[in-house]
Amino acid sequence: MTDYRPGTYGDSFADVYDDWYADVSDTRATVDCLAQLAGSRPVLELGVGTGRLARPLAAAGIEVWGIDASPAMLARLDGTAVRAVVGDMAHLPFGPERRFGVVFAAYNTFLNLSTEAEQAACLREVAGVVRPGGVVAIEAFVPAGDVPDGPGPVSTQTVTLDRVVLAVADHDATGQVITGQHIELRDGEPPRLRPWRLRYLHPEQLDQLAEAAGLRREYRWADWSGTPFRDDSDTHVTIYLRPA
Repeated sequence: MTDYRPGTYGDSFADVYDDWYADVSDTRATVDCLAQLAGSRPVLELGVGTGRLARPLAAAGIEVWGIDASPAMLARLDGTAVRAVVGDMAHLPFGPERRFGVVFAAYNTFLNLSTEAEQAACLREVAGVVRPGGVVAIEAFVPAGDVPDGPGPVSTQTVTLDRVVLAVADHDATGQVITGQHIELRDGEPPRLRPWRLRYLHPEQLDQLAEAAGLRREYRWADWSGTPFRDDSDTHVTIYLRPA
């Protein structure tokens, strides 16, 4: 995928994202936790997409900003109270007058930055826009240790009378990068390819990047409800503090 860009994922999935991923995680618990972290302070969501989380946060009376590299995703936020900005989350387009109490990336969004350099740059940018005493929250999966290198098997995501969605992926274990395609086949229509790419991080690796950016880990939970994180947890929600 030599032409893969920051907005490729969003542009490819914008028309189906709300249908496919509406229940991808516990929206209510996520919003409640973020609202508690924010208090009266403004919030920035990295990779805001169609606003699954930003919309209810804004409806709760919180000032919510969102950045996304995909104009197609942000088009679905038109007419909402969310202040949407087109941009790359590794290069935030905010001047010194714009600061946030909470910056967050939910459900693997941070991993859409597909190189270590981009992930490190994002955390440095975030550390520059979060207020002293503010927090950065990142949710991501915990990588399994037994994923083989190279192409994986084809899996079936959806089967209906006139539609099939298949998924394929290739794993670069050295670079910790997974590149994939969702292949949508509809009766009477040409195949539709929906590409994606992510660079996974072990929680300890994320801590190292955050510390290098000047952020200090405060909490690590298994989910947004504050379930204690354990060695066998599949996901983590990590809260970093920008020291005052």
